[in-house]
Amino acid sequence: METILITGGAGNLGGSLARRLVAEGNYYVIIVDNLSTGNTDKLPSGNTKRWCFINADVNSWADISPVFGSNGIDYVFHYAAVVGVQRTLANPIKVLEDIEGIKHILSLSKDSGVKKVFFASSSEVYGEPVEIPQVEDTTPLNSRLPYSIVKNAGEAYCKSYQQEFGLEFTIFRFFNTYGPLQSTDFVIAQFIQKALLNRDISIHGDGRQTRTFCYVDDNIDATIKILKNNLATNDVLNIGSEREITITELAQTIINLLDSTSEIVYTDPLKKGDTTRRQPSIEKMKAVLDGRMVSLEEGIMKTANYIQQNLPHP
Repeated sequence: METILITGGAGNLGGSLARRLVAEGNYYVIIVDNLSTGNTDKLPSGNTKRWCFINADVNSWADISPVFGSNGIDYVFHYAAVVGVQRTLANPIKVLEDIEGIKHILSLSKDSGVKKVFFASSSEVYGEPVEIPQVEDTTPLNSRLPYSIVKNAGEAYCKSYQQEFGLEFTIFRFFNTYGPLQSTDFVIAQFIQKALLNRDISIHGDGRQTRTFCYVDDNIDATIKILKNNLATNDVLNIGSEREITITELAQTIINLLDSTSEIVYTDPLKKGDTTRRQPSIEKMKAVLDGRMVSLEEGIMKTANYIQQNLPHP
């Protein structure tokens, strides 16, 4: 049985990945999270012989080094980070401190014989698009926001550790992954909750800014297939959807699907850091999945069903 470490494993993506790996039955999963934004509700349930949770901060060497020292770790998924555009803009120093966590994870992985590190980068590294779709190998990484700088530095560290020490990596540039475990800080979960409660849905700017949205199952399916088949070694992949939609269209789609009486309200201009357009090339991801992906409408309904069951009672 192989041992997998997931940092940030009490978050949306890390928790979803941990649950799936535990359900697979072939792995022992060590989940590390400092719970600054994560939640233990997102951890796997049941058979604790296949997983454990450690409350630790990857940015602290004293916290994270014993995790490597006492476990024979085969693979690391480094997902721990301050996430969310507005949260990262409000806490720029805290964001920059995540570089320490990246260095700790790579150094400890190199010294303890980890086979591969999977690093969670972000679509934010591209900044305002200079080409659509955004292609891993050709689109410049031009964002200067602290969050993007950290992700770009993390990618450079992965590549440097591979070049100097032979530590293999796979870099995922995630584009707006959503699903049942996502907090309402993020757009789809926020819009769904408001639609279910028939409250106004607020949109910054004119609503014509575009995004693509990837349902969490597609993200995890691609990730696990890459892990199992040793694919995308020392490579970078966009993980997302190629369907581009305006934020107004997204809100209206959610209202229609949920038979909501919510109204769309346009508020302040776009906030700093909100790009006007984003769409990835997902040719590499599609080659890995080799199959049908979850449609936006399907994903919204799956997410809405979960959120509805967990709405606070009046």
